[in-house]
Amino acid sequence: MNETMEYKGYKAIVAFVPGDDVFHGKVINIEDTIHFEGKSVAELKRALKESVEDYLAFCKKRGEQPDKPVSGKLLLRLEPQTHRAAIYAARIAGTSINSFVAQAVTDAVRRAGL
Repeated sequence: MNETMEYKGYKAIVAFVPGDDVFHGKVINIEDTIHFEGKSVAELKRALKESVEDYLAFCKKRGEQPDKPVSGKLLLRLEPQTHRAAIYAARIAGTSINSFVAQAVTDAVRRAGL
């Protein structure tokens, strides 16, 4: 089972790997890659913080903007018939297509336990 952690808005998913006897984590809300690991929860929290800080320092040293956690904007491509049906469903629900899709995604995320 995966768990989540967060530091400075950078959200990570963490899993315990029994064969390695260690927790492995990866930041999931940016395009760049940030990995970390630890043998205890305290070590894991410290490793996440250090990894994010190292990433930010690395970007600064190179004069690059660090990848920021997602903005909340999503470009979505659907089959035309699905798009049309979603518009109709939103109208029946008395809401905008944006609100309709946002609620559907929110419901799916909750069902996933996140």
